[in-house]
Amino acid sequence: MTMKTADAVPPAATSYANRRAYERMSARFDVRFKEARDAARALHAYSLNLSAGGLCLRTSRAYDVGARVRLQMRVEGEDFELEGVVSWVRDDAEAIGVRFVDVSSGDQERLQRVVSSFKR
Repeated sequence: MTMKTADAVPPAATSYANRRAYERMSARFDVRFKEARDAARALHAYSLNLSAGGLCLRTSRAYDVGARVRLQMRVEGEDFELEGVVSWVRDDAEAIGVRFVDVSSGDQERLQRVVSSFKR
């Protein structure tokens, strides 16, 4: 498996620690890229999981770790326009991890509510 991460840490340091600040839930929904050039590159993208801090996207186009992306998505009846940074890339799985950045407190609360709704 080929995986690149933004914050490469020796395996021993991460083997027992979960570095995620937010609970992650499996969730599949379509995601659109706001920037035309990214939308054209991604063709079709959908989520594999979601947390209030980011998501894992399945996309057929490659992205570099550290690239900024602007995403539009509708989840559980809530519309979001969020900016994120690609924090990891798995070339073999055609997946990227996106960490949300500059999220308003209102959007943060809505994200947490949506993620919690997947538990039911």
